[in-house]
Amino acid sequence: MNRAEDLLTPIQADQFGQASAALLSQGSQALPASIKDRLYAARMKALSVRKAEKVWIQKPVFASSSGTWSFGSRSTWDTVGWVAPLVVLIFGLIGIAQWQDDSRINDIAEVDAALLSDDVPPDAYADSGFMGFLKNGGIADSSSDSTSSIQSK
Repeated sequence: MNRAEDLLTPIQADQFGQASAALLSQGSQALPASIKDRLYAARMKALSVRKAEKVWIQKPVFASSSGTWSFGSRSTWDTVGWVAPLVVLIFGLIGIAQWQDDSRINDIAEVDAALLSDDVPPDAYADSGFMGFLKNGGIADSSSDSTSSIQSK
């Protein structure tokens, strides 16, 4: 037989217990008083050593019954459990901000190096006429114009 088939459901166990108690109560009326006293003492002893039922009570983690934040009897690991991710998040955000600042500084340094190493002086980029010159065709058109004017002379 399967072990699961041998076990009773809670309802069946209650019904069996009630039927057994009824039969024992009927039979105990014919017993002598000394046996009844011994059975009563054995019952009291059995009830005193029986295991207490486990009752699960879920306590709120952060809020007390008054609705305020409470850190009552929390262990150190519970505190570390929510502080550690917060610290990691803060350091991560600081690291990202630092990385973005370094990236921006490197980009500006590259533009500065390109401007300083170019053949055109940096003041030319500030001149509005030079910007118009670059938009309208730049150096390629001006060099072909100058060569054609030289050849026509």
